[in-house]
Amino acid sequence: MKFKKKRAAVKQDIPTASLPDIVFMLLLFFMVATQLREVDVLVQFSLPEAEFIEKIENKRLVSYVWVGRDERIQINDSIVRQEDIRDIMYRKRVELPNVIVSFRVDKNANMGVVTDIQQELRKADARRINYSSLLKR
Repeated sequence: MKFKKKRAAVKQDIPTASLPDIVFMLLLFFMVATQLREVDVLVQFSLPEAEFIEKIENKRLVSYVWVGRDERIQINDSIVRQEDIRDIMYRKRVELPNVIVSFRVDKNANMGVVTDIQQELRKADARRINYSSLLKR
């Protein structure tokens, strides 16, 4: 007479009942934590180099102004005329009173254009200005 051992039937499957909840939480986390690029740069520029740079911590307060090689001026997603800068930045100051204007100027651009833009920013009362550059190595 042979005796057979009976083994307990153990279920080896991984429970997947909470998988949709986990996927939804991960999706929600990445949607909240991800910052999408807001602006397409339409002007060509190469930043000058500096020996010391300081990083701006709160990027939500920054409004970028690009000045290209051909002295075209871009604010946000559009090319603007120099005369329109005051109105655009005034509206931006009304929305964000602590806005920081960050210049991204081509290293070979005419500084007269930059000075004219600075004058328009003063008239719009946008006096917090930052100049972007690359770290000199």
